[in-house]
Amino acid sequence: MTDAVPLLSPFHDRHVALGAKFAPFGGWEMPLEYPGGGVIREHTAVRTGVGIFDVSHLGKARVRGAGAAAFVNSCLANDLDRIGAGQAQYTLCCEPATGGVVDDIIAYRYADDHVFLIPNAANTAEVVRRLAAAAPAGLTVTDEHTGHAIFAVQGPSSAAVLAALGLPTEHDYMSFEPATLDGVDLVVCRTGYTGEHGYELVVPADGAGAVWDAVLAAGAPFDILPCGLGARDTLRTEMGYALHGQDLGPDITPLQGRVGWAVGWNKPEFWGREPLLAEKAEGPRRTLRGLEAVGRAIPRPHMTVYVGDEAIGEITSGTFSPTKKVGIALALLDTAAGLKDGDTVEVDIRGRRAEMKVVKPPFVTPSVR
Repeated sequence: MTDAVPLLSPFHDRHVALGAKFAPFGGWEMPLEYPGGGVIREHTAVRTGVGIFDVSHLGKARVRGAGAAAFVNSCLANDLDRIGAGQAQYTLCCEPATGGVVDDIIAYRYADDHVFLIPNAANTAEVVRRLAAAAPAGLTVTDEHTGHAIFAVQGPSSAAVLAALGLPTEHDYMSFEPATLDGVDLVVCRTGYTGEHGYELVVPADGAGAVWDAVLAAGAPFDILPCGLGARDTLRTEMGYALHGQDLGPDITPLQGRVGWAVGWNKPEFWGREPLLAEKAEGPRRTLRGLEAVGRAIPRPHMTVYVGDEAIGEITSGTFSPTKKVGIALALLDTAAGLKDGDTVEVDIRGRRAEMKVVKPPFVTPSVR
């Protein structure tokens, strides 16, 4: 039995030409970093200028038909009625029995009868399966994972780059606008995963290469830099953004992962509502906290966190912060430990204890708006 052949982005040949180092992401082979400075250079470009990321591994699914938005709202955790047509929302697909997070998703509300979803790569088929199984007659749930490319233009100069191409840039955070570039229809959404002002472009796969090339050309005067998913991870960790499969998962609820703000608590119906309401009333037994190294230690996922001799949790995401020049982490810690921001803990790093301070993310000031 052989491993499945990884899916390739519509931009794959361009990444190869740029000398990218590749890694598997959710069944896709995606660029991890590029030569000439790697993750730190790419990370810094986004914080100070502009970077472009291929995120075509992200899922794409569409729900259409009369009552599509109401149906999605009855399934996913956030309240889709909080937004209108042309807006996007961060939401969650939860386990009905436990409230654990099957996936976190961006929902684009086009109309009452049309919702476009962007799940994570590895979870797209499962999210589509669950929605399709629950959909009433007359609604269609379509997996369009390979039908579109997605790339993100992120950083303080991102608006100037897109404006140079005549693409929309003035719309509000978490809203989207359709556009056309050189005959290719696309969608420009004011979203991203870096904490910087930026945009994500959803483009039909067969026209994506020309749009990518045009954005790189328009970005040349701004020193735009192709960035891999390694830098995307350090950027999102600095913001304290949860990553599904590490900081969220089927065994980690929204309250534990500190994304309870993405739950429509007053809605009459969504998957996982009853267990989540019970957990909210009792208080979660563990919560995601930020940790910052006191010394030179660099924390990594699955390292154990201690208070004295007592193990109180583990690192879920950990890295070196290129902005702060210090090790940072997200960790699921027992609430019974009673930790407050500013308290210190110890992390077992390859058999040695390293002191870290409990802090409230983000680790650096966001500029998304």
